[in-house]
Amino acid sequence: MIKKTLLKYTLNIGLLFGGSWLSAQNPIIQTKFTADPAPMVYKDTVFLYTSHDEDDAFGFKMKDWLLYTSTDMVNWTDHGVVASLKDFKWTDPENGAWAPQVIERNGKFYMYCPMPGQRGIGVLVADSPYGPFKDPIGKPLVKNSSDDIDPTVLIDDDGQAYLYWGNPNLWYVKLNKDMISVDGSIVKDPSIAKVKGSPDPFHYQEGPWAWKRNGNYYMAYASTCCPEGIGYAMGKSATGPWEYKGMIMDSDKRSNGNHPGIIDYKGKSYVFGFNYNLGKQTISKHYERRSICVSEMIYNADGIIQKLPFWNPEGVKRIAALNPYNRVEAETIAYSEGLKTEKMTEWERNNPYDTGKKITDRLVVSSINNGDYIKVQGVDFSKGTKFLEISVASMNGGSIEIHTDALDGPISGTVQVTGKAEGDLFKTIKSPVKNITGVHDVYFVFKGNKDLFYFDWWKFSSN
Repeated sequence: MIKKTLLKYTLNIGLLFGGSWLSAQNPIIQTKFTADPAPMVYKDTVFLYTSHDEDDAFGFKMKDWLLYTSTDMVNWTDHGVVASLKDFKWTDPENGAWAPQVIERNGKFYMYCPMPGQRGIGVLVADSPYGPFKDPIGKPLVKNSSDDIDPTVLIDDDGQAYLYWGNPNLWYVKLNKDMISVDGSIVKDPSIAKVKGSPDPFHYQEGPWAWKRNGNYYMAYASTCCPEGIGYAMGKSATGPWEYKGMIMDSDKRSNGNHPGIIDYKGKSYVFGFNYNLGKQTISKHYERRSICVSEMIYNADGIIQKLPFWNPEGVKRIAALNPYNRVEAETIAYSEGLKTEKMTEWERNNPYDTGKKITDRLVVSSINNGDYIKVQGVDFSKGTKFLEISVASMNGGSIEIHTDALDGPISGTVQVTGKAEGDLFKTIKSPVKNITGVHDVYFVFKGNKDLFYFDWWKFSSN
């Protein structure tokens, strides 16, 4: 297995970004390798569904799909695996969990997933955006050709839903209102379709993303490989014809592939994609270990999208503050170094013959060692602070230093985690801290020897 040092940044790396590494937000997920972003806005939250490159991937090694959420576009909460190939009993469960998309309709959530080995496109459904997702039809929703990857969905204003997909051609079909069956024949889009011997003005390759905004229909996509940028076309209907408008982002040798995911959220527009920056910090050769990035996207008055530079390390600006007086999951992270996240099930007892009752499932921060840290942006200490509570399970013990506004900023307090060989026993520790007021970035800096502890959640209080 590739060790967690693949995800560790150093001060020297920060110099590549002009010394701004401490405020860098791209890539937005550092505890896992993620790709193929599929953002969905539901109520007040961005739900970011992703594909998942395994830590030891050489080529594409992908078994499941992950979920992250945010309400401020900078702090992302890890919810772990939301679905996997194993949810489709009719496909190969070992590899091939490529780019998905999730869409809500009438209170249900539909996840469209490409299947490995040219088995088509499947669909899962859930009553919650967090899952669990289940296969309602037990077979492919679409099985058309070797192009059957990268599904995207648009529900038009009249209620008609469309499913698009394809590499290297763009295909589409109408969906019935149940979202799990098709209406009519599959169509190869004639305006973007490849024509042998003719120029391809669209530079279309794969990864389509369809949406409608201010009466305009858009189709963004990964441009001709390789490397892939993000191109887009506009149309007057959900089925085109599509007119190429240009590049949202030019191709760049720092990212072999790309896959757009585009949303409007709280008055701003965002485009998600990916690069290879995390893996490239320590490995020189090319491996498919990608990392999702995000940039703010600007439209002109006529609907044209302004071209963006390649993924900037600073990411996007925070658009809301975080409440520290509610319990905050430790896996809510703006930026981190050296850490992983994992799901743990806590049992009443650990006995090979009788595990006892299940206490709870937890998603925790793990692989914590000396010098690792979590950064949380924009924490609003409107009530001041007197105590910090944390939930941890100690392996070798250690401490957590609370710094504000910088990794080496003022220390507001230190939580001592005592005890050893208690990695399956979570305890709450309440520790005094200095009074903090105003809005600050907070750094949880870990100190100690060996694997320190698992970190579940934290919460500040003013009394």
